[in-house]
Amino acid sequence: MSPHDPEDPLSRERAHLSESRAALRAMREDVENLDIKDVTANWVNAAVLQRQIDDRIKALADLSHTPLFFGRLDYLHAPGAELAEGADGERFYIGRRHVHDAEGDPMVIDWRAPVSQPFYRASKKDPQDIGLRRRFGYTGGDLTAYEDEHLTDPAEAATTSKLLQAEIERPRVGPMRDIVATIQPEQDEIVRSGLSGSVCVQGGPGTGKTAVGLHRVAYLLYAHRERLARTGTLVIGPNASFLHYIEQVLPALGELEVKQATVDDLVAHVEVKGADEAPAAIVKGDARMAEVLRRAVRSHVTIPTEPLVVVRGSRRWRVPAYELEEIVRELQERDIRYGAARDALPQRIAHTVLVRMEQAGEAPDDRVQDAVARNAAVKAAVKAIWPPVDPAKLVLRLLADAEFLAEHAEGVLTPDEQKTILWARPARSVKSAKWSAADAVLIDEANDLVARTHSLGHVVVDEAQDLSPMQYRAVGRRCSTGSATVLGDLAQGTTPWATASWDEALRHLGKADAVVEELTAGFRVPREVIAYASRLLPAISPGLAPVESVRETPGSLDVRLSTDLDADVIAACRESLEHEGSIGLIAADARIPALAEALLAAGLPFLAPGEETTTESRLTLVPASLAKGLEYDYVVLDEPAAVVDGEPDERTGLRRLYVALTRAVSGLTVVHAAGLPEQLA
Repeated sequence: MSPHDPEDPLSRERAHLSESRAALRAMREDVENLDIKDVTANWVNAAVLQRQIDDRIKALADLSHTPLFFGRLDYLHAPGAELAEGADGERFYIGRRHVHDAEGDPMVIDWRAPVSQPFYRASKKDPQDIGLRRRFGYTGGDLTAYEDEHLTDPAEAATTSKLLQAEIERPRVGPMRDIVATIQPEQDEIVRSGLSGSVCVQGGPGTGKTAVGLHRVAYLLYAHRERLARTGTLVIGPNASFLHYIEQVLPALGELEVKQATVDDLVAHVEVKGADEAPAAIVKGDARMAEVLRRAVRSHVTIPTEPLVVVRGSRRWRVPAYELEEIVRELQERDIRYGAARDALPQRIAHTVLVRMEQAGEAPDDRVQDAVARNAAVKAAVKAIWPPVDPAKLVLRLLADAEFLAEHAEGVLTPDEQKTILWARPARSVKSAKWSAADAVLIDEANDLVARTHSLGHVVVDEAQDLSPMQYRAVGRRCSTGSATVLGDLAQGTTPWATASWDEALRHLGKADAVVEELTAGFRVPREVIAYASRLLPAISPGLAPVESVRETPGSLDVRLSTDLDADVIAACRESLEHEGSIGLIAADARIPALAEALLAAGLPFLAPGEETTTESRLTLVPASLAKGLEYDYVVLDEPAAVVDGEPDERTGLRRLYVALTRAVSGLTVVHAAGLPEQLA
């Protein structure tokens, strides 16, 4: 049989793959060969255009181990008059990006296109005009199998796709992969929801909420390319390790312009050198601090009691104190940003002077008004009435000056709460202060009170359940004129200020009208493992529905009582390394040094979270505090009781344990010498 036997279906599909790859190479070469010398007016235009061309070349890269298409749809009829390529019996190959031949005819359709939607949503009950849905199996970049569903054939029973199951269970080495080939109908509805509305996704472990959020960004960039190119998009994650883990998902889908950051990155107005005790961090993160800051900022305005005299040439123009007061009161009542009001004040005063001039028979114009606004007497009056405010210095004073804090926190914070956030040793300057992460958020709030924060078109915030109300406000400022996708799991909230309800969180975010969607079908964590972890739910998040895993993997859970903890953990790691895929050894933070020493002594090299796994180095030693959002094929969990005891209270400790128990995709081994928490019994 020839490499591409026309009588063999698999061979025909391989031929289409080869032709599609050749077409993609031709598309890339066309861009590489563009000559822009005669179409750019200057070097600035040339630089901008060249950057756009370079980005386009990157987006057209053919990744050898990434399938160019993963599915095929055979329509019964034309899929829509608006689709020029649509015709009776039209066939579409569904992939990560659009590929066309030399004549412009599509060879692969982007998964985000409307014509691709039935690949994710069509079913026996609702075939959506699809006669055949074909899924492809790959080994590396080679097409090795296919699987067909005849959606309109009553004789063919609905079955679970083995290729789909295999793709979900495929061992994971390296960064997070996209799930574009395995998106489920309920996930697809969230991915394709509109740009104008905000969405909150409550999803337990393994439900794919992070992947859904990232694919939603990719979809919105496809559907609203020009608008989001102007306004920008941002993905916010809990820490740098998490961002490193997910950073390749969007580029694999051809999206290179999405920025990533942590909340700490967003509010980095000062260098964070210190840390708060939990009680202080809780008060600083409380939404009431926004009112304290608002009062403190506005307290700098002084109502004028003296008239203002402006000298121009031989004339003197007098603005009485009551008129100055009216101007100041009016600006205060408008409730605009402090800095914007300060910028408007000299112009308002100058306008009053111009009215005097006109009444005296003069004919001043805008240039005269600008000159009056810059007059030394006016500038001095503005400085006295509405002085500039430095946000960091303001927060420094609030945290260091008990009287200043008491004045502006009266009726908002109790005296005990005020004492909790006051520094024991006040810093002398902004630079010498040992700012905490919560302090930086307060400075960001003060900064926004002075000057409006720039808003983006769309923001995704993952692991959102761990944000404080003030952090939600900081994120909300970045999408005040745009929309948001909020991702999280209330049961995985492991900060003392963790979100109590999504309604409350969305209110602080400024998106109270967001739609809350719940994902309860688990695709990543085996049924035995998620059922074991879900024993903790009544204690950590009463009323939350447990995840129902679609994957039954006998033998995926192994709980071992140990008499030599370090030795038994090492043994469990060796057993896990006999399997294909990545291994995570998760332990209480305090246990990490001892385990690191034991691994080295045993000759087992290991990585730190965020370092990329490879086929040669597959074991990662993970502190429990950094496990959230990460996944491993096999997990060895060291001493659950130590994970719980490592947190300030039992509920937070049990939530941390819930996170650690749910990081495994194929198998979990729990090794314990101490007794297990009673909730797991």
